[in-house]
Amino acid sequence: MTSNPMFYVTLIACLVVVVVLMVGIGGFAKGGDFNRKYANKIMRLRILMQFIAVVLIVVFAFFFRGTN
Repeated sequence: MTSNPMFYVTLIACLVVVVVLMVGIGGFAKGGDFNRKYANKIMRLRILMQFIAVVLIVVFAFFFRGTN
């Protein structure tokens, strides 16, 4: 499974979601101008990245379910 390049693409997509989520949480915790200006954009970006990650996970699971 780990020799498949699609595994690494899916893993990177999940890590991108975590990074965007951490930036959003950090901005929310700090507050101020950054949060007012970018909170909604970061939330939309997180939702988009989550959608892409879920699609990649489903594609990976569907096409590579029987391989080792």
